[in-house]
Amino acid sequence: MGELNLKGKVAVVTGASQGLGEALAIRLDKEGCKVAVCDFNIEGAKAVAAKLKEAIAIPVDVTNYEQCEAMAKTVLDKWGKVDILVSNAGIVKSGDIYNLTPAMFAAVTNVNLNGYFNVVKAFAPSMLERKSGSIIQINSKSGRKGSFKNGAYAASKFGGVGLTQSLALEFAESGVRVNCICPGNMLNSPLWVNSLFKQYAANQGITEEQVREKYINQVPMKRSCEYEDIENAMVFLASDYSSYMTGQAINVTGGQQM
Repeated sequence: MGELNLKGKVAVVTGASQGLGEALAIRLDKEGCKVAVCDFNIEGAKAVAAKLKEAIAIPVDVTNYEQCEAMAKTVLDKWGKVDILVSNAGIVKSGDIYNLTPAMFAAVTNVNLNGYFNVVKAFAPSMLERKSGSIIQINSKSGRKGSFKNGAYAASKFGGVGLTQSLALEFAESGVRVNCICPGNMLNSPLWVNSLFKQYAANQGITEEQVREKYINQVPMKRSCEYEDIENAMVFLASDYSSYMTGQAINVTGGQQM
């Protein structure tokens, strides 16, 4: 029988200097993992790592494969293995077809999709050699269903589901599992409060409060997705309890996406 215990495992989290990534790193630390806190914002990553029991901060731009290779080398030189790889780094640039520029589209897909590939490619050889490990992409409900005036983000996340399934097939016999988590709208997160409410209000011609009401009303459970909801799914996928699961895109949306 599998176990939920993650004590002593080595975990890597990208995009971990703030927000959801920080919360995931903190939760893995609480579960007993050694944690590599990886982010473009190295000062933020250092601040997060300082809160944890056994952690290192690593600078990385996930769109740069050489930096991803250097990140993997740092982790393997430090701890000799990686058990849990959480690809969380991502950006959002929304807009309709008139306002979403090719440069904006490319930037979103470069971070959200190419970055995911780069991170997995850098770490996969060591995991495949050990025939063990759990790779988890933080995806989105927008990876399962189109997103209004948010085509770049949805396209990048749909691509992430396809990459997850393809890697899962490739790695299946090795014992390395690849899954993704598709969160609902985290309306209380800094990303929404500081950015997305403003973007969506401008795009849709309504107030920020109306944006919040609109998105809450789309959820059968009538509440925002919270960091803890995503943390719980991550711990499950990282553990032996999910040992017979690979290539899955797990909806954590309060029933909004089924």
